[in-house]
Amino acid sequence: MAEAVHEVDYDEFGMLADNASEVGLPFTAAPPLRRVWVDVGGRQELSAIVWGDGPPEIVLLHGGAQNSHTWDTVLLALGRPALAIDLPGHGHSSWRDDKKYWPAENALTVAKVIEELAPDAKLLVGMSLGGLTAFAISAARPDLVRRLLVVDVTPGVNGSKASQIAAFVAGPERFGSFDEILDRTMTYNPTRSESSLRRGILHNATGDADGSWRWRYDRFESKTAGDGVPDFSTIWDAVSATKMPLHLVVGSLSEVVDADDVAEMRRRRPDAVVTYVEGAGHSIQGDRPLELADILAHELEGS
Repeated sequence: MAEAVHEVDYDEFGMLADNASEVGLPFTAAPPLRRVWVDVGGRQELSAIVWGDGPPEIVLLHGGAQNSHTWDTVLLALGRPALAIDLPGHGHSSWRDDKKYWPAENALTVAKVIEELAPDAKLLVGMSLGGLTAFAISAARPDLVRRLLVVDVTPGVNGSKASQIAAFVAGPERFGSFDEILDRTMTYNPTRSESSLRRGILHNATGDADGSWRWRYDRFESKTAGDGVPDFSTIWDAVSATKMPLHLVVGSLSEVVDADDVAEMRRRRPDAVVTYVEGAGHSIQGDRPLELADILAHELEGS
């Protein structure tokens, strides 16, 4: 049912026709979709969207300050049973009192969701923070990860490479109106259409009684002095520990992954596949969703 939130209608699963139309996908009806919650202990629940009726073939983890709807267009194009998880502190998942939303902490609870809802999935996909979390899960629980695909991130990410992302996330927590939050989001995402960003905000923010809007995601614990991005280099050891097929997908316009990162990935995992998506920035699922869906389809066929 559509919900009117301060004159902005929001129906969580009611915008998929717009997703499809924007990229030229045929659309007659939404696939079976349901939102679920899993108790992961410590008075926390993680939420996820189950796509399709069959056992999920693919599990997807979004980036920091995003949510599971970032994959909507990709999953419409892919047409396979899937599980898109809201990371702790994001989307409809519980917030943590300690605000520790980093890969090691995320991995402990996300693995419980995969174990309960998608233990036989063929592929784990993680983007940005979700990608680093996926590396941590793959090292700690390899029984849950048969193939791993990481979107535009390596443990070599730092404050300089992620400066635009960090600046956006560090912005205001509350906005006076929907137009205000939309204007700021468009400023930081110049390659995306206004309609796609509008949908993204409706999924990622909520309106309050006074007409103001605030993000659904919680603020991270500060682990650095200055740039807001901690040192993730220890996760390279998790990369080295992985044995399953590994595929790194990089946006050609992104600054988050550079040549040194790719070289280190290949040193740690000489068998890793690296694919560049032309015309995509950091959010490949937003900039080039059909190309990413094709890559995922080929990865599933190889499983």
